[in-house]
Amino acid sequence: MAEQRFYATGKRKTAVARVWLQPGTGAVVINKRPAEEYLDRESNKMVIFQPLVLTGTFGKLDISVNVQGGGGSGQAGAIRHGISRALLELNPEFRDVLKKAGFLTRDSRVKERKKYGRRSARARFQYSKR
Repeated sequence: MAEQRFYATGKRKTAVARVWLQPGTGAVVINKRPAEEYLDRESNKMVIFQPLVLTGTFGKLDISVNVQGGGGSGQAGAIRHGISRALLELNPEFRDVLKKAGFLTRDSRVKERKKYGRRSARARFQYSKR
């Protein structure tokens, strides 16, 4: 029988994460590097493990991730979203727990575009009376 692998895509800001889960020892590989080496912030490491801790699968699954776009925080959010969706493929009973925690919702907040005649999206240039 072939090795069971579960795939899902996660997104956050401009980051897109392709996530594969398979039964194993809990190894997490992001872009062919260990998660501890790839993610610089401790908070980002916590973020990607949240769905695993919540469902009680931490240390039971090997996770392989290919992520591109965005920055550190956006990529961590995309990975969390992808892991959550892949866990649903693994076991549909996790849906209520993950949904309640808000891990299945795609966080659609993205940077607002800069408008002409403005310094940024909404900030105006400084007004000088004299």
